[in-house]
Amino acid sequence: MIQELNIPSLKEKTVLVTGGAGFIGSNLVAVLLENKAKVVCLDNFETGYKKNIEPYLKNSSFTLIEGDIRNLNTCHQACKGVDFVLHEAALGSVPRSIVDPITTNDVNVNGFLNMLVAARDAKVKRFIYAASSSTYGDSEGLPKVEDVIGKPLSPYAITKYVNELYADIFNTTYGLNTIGLRYFNVFGRRQDPNGAYAAVIPLFVKQLMNHESPKINGDGSYSRDFTYIDNVLQMNLKAITTSNQLALNQVYNAAVGDRTTLLELVTYLKIYLSHYDSEIANVNIVHGPNRVGDIPHSLASIEKAQQKLDYQPTHTVKQGIKEAIDWYWENL
Repeated sequence: MIQELNIPSLKEKTVLVTGGAGFIGSNLVAVLLENKAKVVCLDNFETGYKKNIEPYLKNSSFTLIEGDIRNLNTCHQACKGVDFVLHEAALGSVPRSIVDPITTNDVNVNGFLNMLVAARDAKVKRFIYAASSSTYGDSEGLPKVEDVIGKPLSPYAITKYVNELYADIFNTTYGLNTIGLRYFNVFGRRQDPNGAYAAVIPLFVKQLMNHESPKINGDGSYSRDFTYIDNVLQMNLKAITTSNQLALNQVYNAAVGDRTTLLELVTYLKIYLSHYDSEIANVNIVHGPNRVGDIPHSLASIEKAQQKLDYQPTHTVKQGIKEAIDWYWENL
């Protein structure tokens, strides 16, 4: 992947990945080590898993700090000697934030602020953080363009918008260079299919593999800009290594720039899973009510990222789904 994207080497650079045992975080750890970086992983294993970083524990270029971003001292320890921060640690999920807005705010806002303070104090060169497409809220325009947002529709969306505001203030006030990546429905290898707040693709894959009917919220016409993990890894690497000073202190859509309805998504999943088990083609779909806090449609403009970060997505939705299903079949 690194060679294909012509990413400059990160040899002699130290990168902290918060939430490094999670889905996106552990994939970042892998690609950073591949690119010769020294990697520090900070995780409290609330939503991440030891198994995701097990292969790296004996790697001399990898350091694990088991701790919580809600503890400022831990954040200071993690940022010591670090060149770049990739801040992935957060409590995701709109439904989770509706059930428990206090914990979501504590992790996503207070924890984020702790990390900004620690990065500032450690004189980190660049702070790249996971923003969210949920920030667009009730904005109806498509495609979503970075400088046009609406009113947030969930506590989670509020926390991610506050992150962007804090990042901007830390740049203008303290000179900390930041880049926010608004993730659009990221999916792929290592994404957890279990638990009450599992993302839709791994959840549907698990259900279909068990010949259980996936439940679509609504009539299936809602659409999302489903984004394969390799595209997101590329954006993070480009954000770390860009020499374009005008690309800094910006927020970018991290997406593929195409949308897929939930009905289309299930169709693709059934087609690719049927290559392994033909019976999956006959599994029925069931429908339930629309979810509170959900937006009907999501589609990103990736023009800004293409121009400023030289971002070129390598995987369409179908290519990503095929690779993800190959991984799930081997690992579930």
